[in-house]
Amino acid sequence: MLYPLFRPLLFKLDPETAHGLVFAGLDAATAIGASRLFAQHAIPAPIKVMGLEFPNRVGLAAGLDKNALHIDGLASFGFGFIECGTVTPNPQPGNPKPRMFRLLEAEGLINRLGFNNDGVDRFLENAYRARYRGILGLNIGKNFDTPNERATGDYLTCLRTVYPRASYVTVNVSSPNTEGLRDLQQDTALDLLLGSLKAEQARLAQKHGKHTPLVVKIAPDLTTA
Repeated sequence: MLYPLFRPLLFKLDPETAHGLVFAGLDAATAIGASRLFAQHAIPAPIKVMGLEFPNRVGLAAGLDKNALHIDGLASFGFGFIECGTVTPNPQPGNPKPRMFRLLEAEGLINRLGFNNDGVDRFLENAYRARYRGILGLNIGKNFDTPNERATGDYLTCLRTVYPRASYVTVNVSSPNTEGLRDLQQDTALDLLLGSLKAEQARLAQKHGKHTPLVVKIAPDLTTA
């Protein structure tokens, strides 16, 4: 309803600035309880996956709310789950700007952000501040300057940090915007990474008294399983 009104203004701005402005408006509306004006009431269509009861099948993928700052506002749209991230152990700025590009005719957007985020400790603080208690996925990755030989350490650090708050944890080894990351999808590298994460998952499940599922985000253009 409001989008046609604001679209001309937003499209005069570069995409990343427009993105931030929209989130600022969403946060302001949520703070005063006005987000219900554009809330979407999804038709219940529950489904059980990984032992989790999703209220419907339409969720929000990671990449939109990288720092878990806008969970409550996004929840007003009726998503069956919300996934935040990708987050890395240490803060990093991502790729140089400009790094988002509109494709007007295709009504699309090219994203070359590169895991820009405030680090996993701040990320977790933000996630805990949210009032939302639906299905919350937290998406983890490695810092751009961590060599692949030490990538497992980055993923373990993130897993240990986000585990208590997450409904499930996504292991991101597919982003094309972090050099060399997709090499972790190769047979031996992926086996070693997932073996370490599964062992740590078992330890954390005992420690926290809850089983948090792991899922793996792989590239959409792989030709072999």
